[in-house]
Amino acid sequence: MVTEEMRLNQVLGEMGVQSIETDLGEYILQINDSEPPSHIIAPVVHKDKDEIADLFAKVHHKPRLTDIPEMTREAREVLRPEFLSADMGVTGGNFIIAETGSVAVVTNEGNEGMCTVMPRVHVAVTGIEKVLPTLEDLATVMRLLPRSATGQAISNYFSLLTGPRAEGERDGPEHMYFVLVDGGRSGLIGGEFQEMLRCIRCGACMNHCPVYQKIGGHAYGWVYPGPMGSVLTPSFVGLANAMDLPQAATMCGECNRVCPASIPLSDLLRKLREKQMERGLRPWQERFALQAWGFVARRPALYALASRLGARVLARMGGSNRLIANLPMAGKGWTQTRDMPAPSGRTFRELYKERRART
Repeated sequence: MVTEEMRLNQVLGEMGVQSIETDLGEYILQINDSEPPSHIIAPVVHKDKDEIADLFAKVHHKPRLTDIPEMTREAREVLRPEFLSADMGVTGGNFIIAETGSVAVVTNEGNEGMCTVMPRVHVAVTGIEKVLPTLEDLATVMRLLPRSATGQAISNYFSLLTGPRAEGERDGPEHMYFVLVDGGRSGLIGGEFQEMLRCIRCGACMNHCPVYQKIGGHAYGWVYPGPMGSVLTPSFVGLANAMDLPQAATMCGECNRVCPASIPLSDLLRKLREKQMERGLRPWQERFALQAWGFVARRPALYALASRLGARVLARMGGSNRLIANLPMAGKGWTQTRDMPAPSGRTFRELYKERRART
């Protein structure tokens, strides 16, 4: 995901260096005009088997296959020569261990071995927040990561790599390099959003988020989707450049509950919303509407009167079929693609009072 932040493949291509993704999901996206991932753990979860079969037939110039084992074998046959001929392998780093100078790489496909053992040079690219002090700390987070990411007790492949090939050893690269990326991370240290540096990129918040499940990852507009992306993206690219992301949440708190690092994501999203209002980044109509609502909400009698009037107006707008096809002002966009059920014309307080009287 860090190389996605850096647009590494595109930059290497502009320099005349060919790069091939080795993760099957990332490879599918790469050959589909470098499409961005829609999930940080399952990048191609938004495509079905038939779409991938069509893509393979088009790009590989082979007969179209629909059997999944045969399709994966075809991908393996295409990728294997690239593994054997590559001069350099680039991996991420799930964690970096300071006391040993090691990088921990976790996969379920085993492709990291081809990237770290076969080429002459291995480059590990990761964010500065992934540095852990000791191997004991690594053991702790490795009990969290696979369980929260894929529901496994441990991933299929777990590599702990420490330096290049030593004299007399037959496996491993001749040269090994670590690239630690800041990309806005140091700006979070000591601030209101420092807790996001605990994120281990497991994707649990995305898997449980009702908004992400409905709209998918591409709607978030950058590398990191879901609740964690709605906090990380404004932190990395600037709040003014990610205006809608703090609003893309129901504040249900499910992401808080499932986060293995106990990051209060909904609280951080609320803080981002507050900052947008404080800096005047939201549209003036929205700010005016919220100020008006706040004025009325602090005065119970006025709020009750406004509620009664609003309920009756909306009921009349619904007409005989009880559906509102065109809401005014901010609601206009919502009713462009759907009708809003009209209320009964009475407020909750009125309905509750009637029910109490009946019982």
